[in-house]
Amino acid sequence: MTRSKKNTKERIRDKGKKRKTRKYGQAPLKYSHMGTHSCWYASGAFLLIIASVWIAFRMHGAAAGFIGGFGILAMVFSGLGVRAGVKGLREREKRYIFCKLGITANVLILLVMCIIFIGGIRK
Repeated sequence: MTRSKKNTKERIRDKGKKRKTRKYGQAPLKYSHMGTHSCWYASGAFLLIIASVWIAFRMHGAAAGFIGGFGILAMVFSGLGVRAGVKGLREREKRYIFCKLGITANVLILLVMCIIFIGGIRK
C-alpha cells in the first residue's frame, strides 16, 4: 500500500506543532502580579542607587544628605520588593518567575546597601 503525498505532508505539518502543556479548556498560566511589582521595586531601588552615585560624582562628595537619603529609600524599596515577591509566591496557578527574580534582585540590593552602611559606620 502506498501513501499519498497529501497524508505525508499533513503528518509533517502536525509534527511541527507544539504540544499543549495544559488540558483542554484550561487557560494558560499568567504571571504573578505581585512578582512584577517586586521587579519594579528592584528597578526603583537600583535607579536610586545610580542617582546617588551620579549626585555624589556631580557634587564632588558634598551632598551627603541626598546620598544617605537615597540609600535609605533604596533599602526601603528593596524591603517592599522582597515582601511583594513573597506575597506573589502565594498566588495560585500563576507563573512565579518574576517573584523569584524580584526576590533575588531585592535581596542582593539590600545586602549591598547594608554592607555600604556598615562600612560607613565603622570608619
